[in-house]
Amino acid sequence: MLPAPDQAGTAGGLHLVFLASPLAVRNSLAQMLAAPALRSLSPDARGTVELVLAEVLNNVTEHAYDGRPGPVAVTLVPVAAGIHCLVVDQGLVMPGGTLPEGNPPDLGTPLETLPEGGFGWHMIRSLTRDLAYVRTGGSNRVSFLLPLDA
Repeated sequence: MLPAPDQAGTAGGLHLVFLASPLAVRNSLAQMLAAPALRSLSPDARGTVELVLAEVLNNVTEHAYDGRPGPVAVTLVPVAAGIHCLVVDQGLVMPGGTLPEGNPPDLGTPLETLPEGGFGWHMIRSLTRDLAYVRTGGSNRVSFLLPLDA
């Protein structure tokens, strides 16, 4: 069982627990962006945080839970270098037990012929630091730092 939500968070951070679904992800992202930990960021930094969290959470919804609802816990903690993020779910293990590398888009390919998928993890890797994945106790744990100096 995932930990209960702590709407106030600790040390200026935020901890949310919700069921993975497209609507819940959208609502939770709005709640995260309104929290003190993210509300005070510059518009560019908030945009980056929103983009990365949306991609990670949509991957959990679409792939870890295969479109079925399941619990997701997100913890955001401000640190000197940025925002430390931890996303925990009880969905399927990552293929091969590791994070996908992701593929950079081929900018020479016409948009209508680009393959579906594979770009999200490349984007996540390029916008975060210290990206890590571990499967423990039936849970997936993805952690990363969203640097504020990028």
